[in-house]
Amino acid sequence: RERDTHTQIKTLSSRVFLPEKKPRKSEKSTLRSVVRLCHEAMEEVTEGVGSLTLNETHKRNRIQVSNTKKPLFFYVNLAKRYMQQHDEVELSALGMAIASVVTVAEILKNNGLAIEKRILTSTVDMQDEIRGRPIQKAKVEIVLAKSERFDELMTAATEDKEIAEDADGHS
Repeated sequence: RERDTHTQIKTLSSRVFLPEKKPRKSEKSTLRSVVRLCHEAMEEVTEGVGSLTLNETHKRNRIQVSNTKKPLFFYVNLAKRYMQQHDEVELSALGMAIASVVTVAEILKNNGLAIEKRILTSTVDMQDEIRGRPIQKAKVEIVLAKSERFDELMTAATEDKEIAEDADGHS
């Protein structure tokens, strides 16, 4: 069925009109068929995704930290949000990003927002991007839970931010 739908979409879309010319009736009908088939395919994908049985909490609250893609406080703020939603967050990193993930965890702990639940270290087999040969990279996973004072500290931080914004707005 999947291959059938793909073949039909490909066949029909090859007959779709070009935007710069006015479509004929047969082209409009073909376009409607392509849209209908795409819609059906998307419904199948949505149903498939909906039926996935992953370990939901394990995946939903994981942040993979990079030392090149985002600033450090992006991860700190994201971890706060994840802890608000899930009560805990799993921070993970490979290789050179391990220092960044440790720093994020320490910021959260030192500010009284999180407590350390678990630290796992391992090595991961990967392909060297430049030479194409197999290599091992160090990996760390740090699981943090909300501290007892997390909600109180987050509320205070939100209030401080609102006061500062009000002061800026009235200057």
